Amino acid sequence: MVNAWENLHCATLELVRSTPIKQRLISAARHLTSVVEDQLPSETRESFARLMRSLAGVQPQRGEDVAVASVRKMSNQQADDCAALIVEIFGALCRADSLAQRSQTAVSSIVQLRPLDRQTEEFQVPALSATN
Repeated sequence: MVNAWENLHCATLELVRSTPIKQRLISAARHLTSVVEDQLPSETRESFARLMRSLAGVQPQRGEDVAVASVRKMSNQQADDCAALIVEIFGALCRADSLAQRSQTAVSSIVQLRPLDRQTEEFQVPALSATN
């Protein structure tokens, strides 16, 4: 099963080809249809939902899918904005993945020097008294 990271990575790669922006966006959209919002970081879910609404907002004509119809009706600026949003979502997903890996590495590299089940009296410090 292909995960959200792989789908967004493939979609982003489609966007850097030399074909016109609308063709690139249609190709990228095909990678995004299987992405489940729950696989995305919470901060990107609304942006992803907005992106998918943009890519599915037009009723297709016979022989075309909804992404083709939606992108066909977009201006070049709207297509550019959708492409930029794909890259932003992919970037956020990469950052979240990187942070998760770092925290996992940090937790696994903690070295325990003393047992955690120590008695509280071990931590008591005797009172200091000054005598002249």
